Amino acid sequence: MLSVLRNRTYRHLFTAQVVALAGTGLATVALGLLAYDLAGPAAGSVLGTALAIKMVAYVGIAPVVAALAHRIPRRRLLVAADLARAGVALGLPFVGSVWQVYLLIFVLQAASATFTPAFQSVIPEVLPEERDYTRALSLSRLAYDTESLVSPVLAAGLLALVGYQWLFWGTVTGFLASAVLVVSVALPGRANRAGAAVARPAGALGARSLAGIRLFLAVPRLRALLALDLAVAAGGAMVIVNTVVYVRDQLGRSAGDVPLALGAYGGGSMAVALLLPRVLDRAADRAVMLPAAFAVAGLLATLAVVTAAGRTAGGGGGWRWPALLALWAGLGAAGSLILTPGGRLLRAAVPPAALPAAFAAQFSLSHGCWLLAYPLAGWLGATAGLPAATLALGALALAAAVLATRLWHPTPAPRPTPARLRPLSRHRSAAR
Repeated sequence: MLSVLRNRTYRHLFTAQVVALAGTGLATVALGLLAYDLAGPAAGSVLGTALAIKMVAYVGIAPVVAALAHRIPRRRLLVAADLARAGVALGLPFVGSVWQVYLLIFVLQAASATFTPAFQSVIPEVLPEERDYTRALSLSRLAYDTESLVSPVLAAGLLALVGYQWLFWGTVTGFLASAVLVVSVALPGRANRAGAAVARPAGALGARSLAGIRLFLAVPRLRALLALDLAVAAGGAMVIVNTVVYVRDQLGRSAGDVPLALGAYGGGSMAVALLLPRVLDRAADRAVMLPAAFAVAGLLATLAVVTAAGRTAGGGGGWRWPALLALWAGLGAAGSLILTPGGRLLRAAVPPAALPAAFAAQFSLSHGCWLLAYPLAGWLGATAGLPAATLALGALALAAAVLATRLWHPTPAPRPTPARLRPLSRHRSAAR
């Protein structure tokens, strides 16, 4: 897997991703402590609203940025997004009211919605070989999972020495380091694989903003990918929103066991990210991703049974505690089996000229799935109980898996020509 790091451009971009993720992880811990300082016992509602703002920014901003991105060199766009994120992190320690937190979080996530799709669209051009790109996707998944495990430990160590406000300075450092690393390499020009100039979007801004989404939804395999994203969101939302409820209320365990449960989820995802490149060398994406979606539904159904067992398992949760850890690890593994090959599927389904718009559309639409799953996991769990929330999300994951199976036929379909892209080169056929 590490062989792709021999490519200098990719090595610098991957390192930029890692240091930015580390900074984001520190900010996540610091933001929770800041919310508690501002709102006290109502800190959960502040964080919940901030999370919703994050999803709204992701869903709404990415398509607009994709429509404008052709006017800005990609390296300049990535650096500007990093500098904007650093500026927001610089201001967070000085806020004095909740509305200021919401405003800065929106700006921060808008910058992330600019950076992430642009970054994702560059990697297949830096690593054009399918085998190398697959390994890059696994490394990216591994970076996300490692961040979820390492950042809380790093933050805990720093908090033993300094106040939480200093964690924001770590975030600033991460984003600035990412910008420097992006500047240090020359990114490929916007050209297709045959060397033709990239087509530029035509039409009004609104039409161009929706062009990537229309292209994404026009391809059955990509509609299947969106359904698979919904299955991942159903399982992931239950973990992210309700882990603390399961550990503290359902099982009666200590607060220190909450990160252990979250670590099981990240550990399952990491294990798959390490093993998946060799699997994908021999198995088709469809044969990996569709069974994983059904596995999410099955794991959630099993979780409903474990939840319904109530407190009869004895002190500390009895057998339900290791069962919860195993289920969380399984959900992490299933999510990684779906998310990691997603970039391969997208790259194979659209022309190279349309990759930035397609990645932006996937980024926006997939986070729309999380925007649906988060309230289901939280509000339904609080009002109807965890068993009802688990069954509802399990049914959602099952419906998504069935839909993906119906949409994604085993025989690959030919690549479509993007409707809103006008080729500048005479070699139109080469782009297909």
